Amino acid sequence: MEDLARKLVDWIREQTAEAGCQGVVFGLSGGLDSSVVAALCQRAFPDNTLGVLMPCYSSETDLDDAQLVVQALGTRTATVTLDNVFDSILKALPEGEYDPATRKLAEANLKPRLRMTTLYYFANRLRYLVVGTGNRSEIAVGYCTKYGDSGVDILPLGNMLKSQVKELAMHLGIPNRIIGKAPSAGLWTGQTDEEEMGLSYEELDRYLASGEAPEEIRRKVDALTRATAHKAAPPPRPPF
Repeated sequence: MEDLARKLVDWIREQTAEAGCQGVVFGLSGGLDSSVVAALCQRAFPDNTLGVLMPCYSSETDLDDAQLVVQALGTRTATVTLDNVFDSILKALPEGEYDPATRKLAEANLKPRLRMTTLYYFANRLRYLVVGTGNRSEIAVGYCTKYGDSGVDILPLGNMLKSQVKELAMHLGIPNRIIGKAPSAGLWTGQTDEEEMGLSYEELDRYLASGEAPEEIRRKVDALTRATAHKAAPPPRPPF
């Protein structure tokens, strides 16, 4: 694990230098992936790393866990509370004859898009690179918000399964409370990744690593991959 950590730290430094940037910025949610990214970025740029806490009607537990990471790593942080911004956008959006079933997700996806905008504000002001927290498991099934948490410059965990990220977290000394908590994008109260995807990370990782899974899991993963392929591709252009 230490060899992998060193390689990822070197890669972050290389990508930042190639972009002509001076450091890195990332969103710090109190979850496993953002905590591992925080540890790697802190190693790469001890004096030029910024973790941004961006609560948007977030749970106090997540905020406490984010602070736990800050205390463990000594990462420089900024906090931008997005509650009022979120409310203002909802207030400005017109009501219409929309399908009521689409409202919850449409509103929830505003949160990661506001966070993306906030991170790029800091990136522009500091000449930093925006580091994403997505892992291979999430990317494979498109578990992200398009132009939200997927709107980043680099993805150091992008080739790592969730189980591998957890193993790296243990090596990097991430607090056990964070390693053991149920993964969540924090889109709404009680929301969890696995419930929303309809399968566990263990099932997903096993299929991605070996190609073997019960038929029901195989169909579910393949369907998610097809349905969300547009998230991983650049916008289509006409062939003429």
